[in-house]
Amino acid sequence: MTAFLLKGLAIGFSIAAPVGPIGLLCTRRTLAHGRASGLVSGLGAATADAMYGSVAGFGLTAVSAFLLREEMAFRAVGGLFLLYLGITTIRARPAAEAVKADDNGLLRDYLSTLVLTLTNPLTILSFAAIFTGLGIVRAQSHTAAGMLVLGVFLGSATWWLILSGVVGGIRERFGPGVMRWVNLLSGLAICGFGVFVLTELTRQAAGR
Repeated sequence: MTAFLLKGLAIGFSIAAPVGPIGLLCTRRTLAHGRASGLVSGLGAATADAMYGSVAGFGLTAVSAFLLREEMAFRAVGGLFLLYLGITTIRARPAAEAVKADDNGLLRDYLSTLVLTLTNPLTILSFAAIFTGLGIVRAQSHTAAGMLVLGVFLGSATWWLILSGVVGGIRERFGPGVMRWVNLLSGLAICGFGVFVLTELTRQAAGR
């Protein structure tokens, strides 16, 4: 069972680590509101990774078939949500001093990245490909699958803990002037991801 946990840790970390819109959101939120905001945002993504990992690990073919069948609808929602988050980030006004997120803000941070990650059902294909490559087409038992999913969550969470910790360490060096640029550049990049997703969907729809 330990082997499944370790494999899950490696899978979760490797899927979370590449730079993307979630990484930009976590970095920006850490700079604006502190380590807790960045970490909680990452945990939302880690939760979604674990949920998709459970679909692959437990062999829930009906669920994965539904998600992939409705792929375009989910990705459209995700693309629009990215545009919303990007515009919100661009318009955000940096405070004279860095402020901490309150409980409601932390909940919003968590839910936003959870929803954003869940609207990319292609993540299931990533898990399926990695599981197949590692010889884990389906876990041998429910316990093994549970350990695998736990490992995925912990691996992903470890990356977000590292990222929020490193960025939080340099947070005090960023004044309002720098944060305006951080908000602008990260917001534009997040909007760029959203435009890319929607453009690709448009091309796919036109090709059908």
